[in-house]
Amino acid sequence: MRWLKQWWPALAWVAVISWFSTSLFTSANTGRFIIPVLHWMFPSLSLDTLHLIHLLIRKCGHFTEYFILSWLILRGFRRGERVTKMKWALLTILLIFGYASLDEFHQSFVPGRTPAFHDVMIDTSAGIAAQIVAALLFEKQRRKVAASAQPPSTSSE
Repeated sequence: MRWLKQWWPALAWVAVISWFSTSLFTSANTGRFIIPVLHWMFPSLSLDTLHLIHLLIRKCGHFTEYFILSWLILRGFRRGERVTKMKWALLTILLIFGYASLDEFHQSFVPGRTPAFHDVMIDTSAGIAAQIVAALLFEKQRRKVAASAQPPSTSSE
């Protein structure tokens, strides 16, 4: 059960990503909502520009999904430890690449969806970015703990 406690958030998020890969979230379906909202917000933009912004929103969605998944996978590897290890980060990135590839392959069977290797690259970039941010935060925390553990310096005058 301890394993499940550490990994359930990542597994749940994988289920969310899989749901986003269904025909409910085709470009045509999300465009029915997003493009009218964009047109309302920016009435002077051309339809081509609105479609481009819609595409960018969808790609940002990819990045966000996999950034979160990367953090959740790292959480699973850490098992509550207050440190991070390079091997965990590298394995996390490998898992992100693998799952993103599998997700795009799955989309080749979903009506209205098409697989795209550039989406795998966006997803993997998000995984890498998340690991970099995590490493920076852990390093900042490590330095803070190390600084607080140092005895106060005494200077003799």
